[in-house]
Amino acid sequence: MQEGDGNGWVELPDGSRRWGLYGAAGLLLYATDAAGSGHVLLQHRAGWTHMGGTWGIPGGARNRDETPLQAAVREFREEVAGDLADYTVLARHEHDLSVWRYDTFLLRIPALAPFRPGNSESEEIRWTPVTSTESLPLLPAFRSAWPRLRADLEGAYDDHPRNPGASGTSVDV
Repeated sequence: MQEGDGNGWVELPDGSRRWGLYGAAGLLLYATDAAGSGHVLLQHRAGWTHMGGTWGIPGGARNRDETPLQAAVREFREEVAGDLADYTVLARHEHDLSVWRYDTFLLRIPALAPFRPGNSESEEIRWTPVTSTESLPLLPAFRSAWPRLRADLEGAYDDHPRNPGASGTSVDV
């Protein structure tokens, strides 16, 4: 884990804590297989991490000088090994708690590229069919956000096998 000035806990008015002094951000990668079925790239969190043993997306604390997208891409590259070069931002989901915010960026990549754990924060990195995602033991915050994230994916990309080449809509971030 790379040290940054954003590392640290923020306590919310309800007494709960969130990681990231300036908020946090993550990436939800989306691609289709040869049959056109949609998949998302998920991270099985190592047991020693906060909420370890659950599935979620690579992400983490935002540093003072980063945009949310820069933080999400940096965190992805720290936690996941593989080539994240050619992507389109489909949507951005903001979970704003006034004193802390988590930004999830939905990215479309051209194919189910190979990825693997990039550091000790990940037990496993794997492509999961969109239709099977909620059957996993998800990180509670990701489970809460999943219906909206899934709707954003379905709204941004036609997931039908007869049209696997449709392109997503980029958004300004």
